[in-house]
Amino acid sequence: MKFLPFLMLAFLLCGPRLAKSPRLGKSDGPDQDWPVYGGNNAGNRYSSLNQINKDNVKNLRLAWTFDTGENSNPAERGMDIQCQPIIVNGMMYGTTPRLKVFALEAATGKELWKFDPFEGKRPKFHPVRGVTYWSEGNDKRILFTAGATLYAINAENGQLVKDFGKNGEVDFHDGLGDQETYGYDINQFNIRNTTPGVVFKNLFITGSSVSEGGDALPGHIRAFDVRTGKVVWVFRTIPLPGEYGYNTWAKDSYKKLGGANCWAGMVLDENRGTVFFGTGSPSVDFYGGARKGANLFANCVIALNAQTGKRIWHFQTVHHDLWDRDIPCPPNLITVKHKGKMVDAVAQATKDGYIFVFDRDTGKPLFTVKEVPAPVAGALPGEQPWPTQPVPSKPAPFANQTLTEADITTRTPEAHAYVLDRFTKSNKGPKNQPPSREGNLLYGIGGGAEWGGTAAGPDGIMYVNGNNMLWWLKMRDAREKGDGQVLSRGAGLFNTNCATCHATDTKNATASASTQAYPVLKDIGKKMNRGQIGALLETGRGRMPSFQHMVKEDRAAIINFLLNMEAKPAPNDIHAQSQQVAEKKNASFPFAPPYVNNGNVQFRDQENYPAIKPPWGTLNAVDLNTGEYLWKVTLGEYPEMTKQGIPSTGTENHGGPIVTAGGLLFIAATYDEKLRAFDIKTGKVVWEYKLPAGGFATPVTYMVNGKQYIAIAAGGTRYGLKSGGTYIAFALP
Repeated sequence: MKFLPFLMLAFLLCGPRLAKSPRLGKSDGPDQDWPVYGGNNAGNRYSSLNQINKDNVKNLRLAWTFDTGENSNPAERGMDIQCQPIIVNGMMYGTTPRLKVFALEAATGKELWKFDPFEGKRPKFHPVRGVTYWSEGNDKRILFTAGATLYAINAENGQLVKDFGKNGEVDFHDGLGDQETYGYDINQFNIRNTTPGVVFKNLFITGSSVSEGGDALPGHIRAFDVRTGKVVWVFRTIPLPGEYGYNTWAKDSYKKLGGANCWAGMVLDENRGTVFFGTGSPSVDFYGGARKGANLFANCVIALNAQTGKRIWHFQTVHHDLWDRDIPCPPNLITVKHKGKMVDAVAQATKDGYIFVFDRDTGKPLFTVKEVPAPVAGALPGEQPWPTQPVPSKPAPFANQTLTEADITTRTPEAHAYVLDRFTKSNKGPKNQPPSREGNLLYGIGGGAEWGGTAAGPDGIMYVNGNNMLWWLKMRDAREKGDGQVLSRGAGLFNTNCATCHATDTKNATASASTQAYPVLKDIGKKMNRGQIGALLETGRGRMPSFQHMVKEDRAAIINFLLNMEAKPAPNDIHAQSQQVAEKKNASFPFAPPYVNNGNVQFRDQENYPAIKPPWGTLNAVDLNTGEYLWKVTLGEYPEMTKQGIPSTGTENHGGPIVTAGGLLFIAATYDEKLRAFDIKTGKVVWEYKLPAGGFATPVTYMVNGKQYIAIAAGGTRYGLKSGGTYIAFALP
């Protein structure tokens, strides 16, 4: 008892400090953490933890919730949480809907600190799927990007690391190039990052997210020094003259076109010193007349030397992309038994439902890939579609490939008639038809696979969730209105900067256009006033980036167009004159394509259900040792249809799976806002929980103080659903 006063004194002196300590809950090693995006550097989304298993998962209970305090205001609707947090030494690090970074006790959900990147600044909102951790001795840092700034934050207290860049900040434009090379000031245009990079030794290697319209910057891969923030190396995904791949583009394409960026994330083989990633489509989406050729290194799986940035190998999954078929998720580094030998491999799922499997050292496909003839007839003037496209012999596609009349919905006679009318008036049939002014019905603009990623166990079995969604793509002349009038300046700016995603009329959308992935903007003035639209253009929201880089006069012109779409342009306010002003600044950038699409428009029936027969969302187990499927099940349901006795249809899904040694796969991602656990042997649901808002993020699992947790962000907002701003963790009693 004589030690009690001393212990009480120690508590009084140290108690407040202990309350802020990141060591209160402690994991026993990296196998119990979730230290990087994807769980490990290989991106397996696999955990060796098995405390929660098939036998006891039915007892899983809510352990804690963390309310970010955001997304409760209807004015903030649209900023979902796509973040998969990381857990290091009992600490959870993640982001809020307004892109603040937080640290929690991973065992309790108690907030330890929060960092606001926009404090005192105009915000720029966009998806953020995670953060990156680096440490050396007592120097522990969180690296993450908000807007066009890369930040380094002290992982223990949430303060900026002053010796990184300029007081903890680095301009994310650094390393992209200069005005002398490109003919325009790269720093004036939008760039951000949606998926965290990887750390190799003291290098932070990262991709970026850029526009998909005429103002798209090049998507070069860069390595920054973790300590100083300086650019160490750059791999140019759009080659300059004299560089490998330059001849796969039209002359000087690099001066007017961008994209070919890695927005979906990357993985790392530390032993080989190799970083692997996939790239997106080149700008502009759906029209490639100004970029004749195969367009390396767009739509490629690429292996680089992580120390130097030198290319080791590449494989292009889509030549001369005309369908926005970005590589949508990070590769998965797995080991498989192939032809009697164990092979370290790279598996990549795609938007159009393929899985490519490569030898990790050589890039040679493990299953034969054939160049299959692709349609070229009916292309837009100036377009030269590539005559073949690569198709793997195995595995079979996990998503729909072509559309026939037998595929259209029979949900009700009225729905069938509605869809059949569009079907008969559209181009359909063979895959990879070039976009047209008549209109195409096609799969693949929005998955197949999506950004949530794939999971794989040490047995070479990969799990991928897929979407079967039909899209309506119709091109139009960017220089004319439908009645032949010359476009106003605002309309021209809209075509260059916004039309890739947003439709401006409901004629070619559906009766429920408000639930489109990218909202239809007809009658936007009935929902938002001029000030609200202006604020949205400045800050961005959800998938929409900030347009702060545009001068106020150009933003005002776009707003005028949106609020007065039927007004005839004044004689002194025509698109041609606007172009003349742009040409004085730069002759070719931003690029103004002669044809633009009708926005990213899903084709649904008049009651907002998908226009094709189910399944609309699936979960697949694929044995990559053999290339054969073990099982395929529907993922998600429409509750009102279930109540009617209709078997599970699956729903569109965004977010990915994780797999554990307990024989379980956890995934949310669906319209019905549920988190589910599946038996990995059978695909049977063995546990489910209705989240307070949709879980459109990928879960994590970890162990602290001997207890295993499953956690996920519930951010909602998609598909017109309610918004949310909480992180939720589950554990056994």
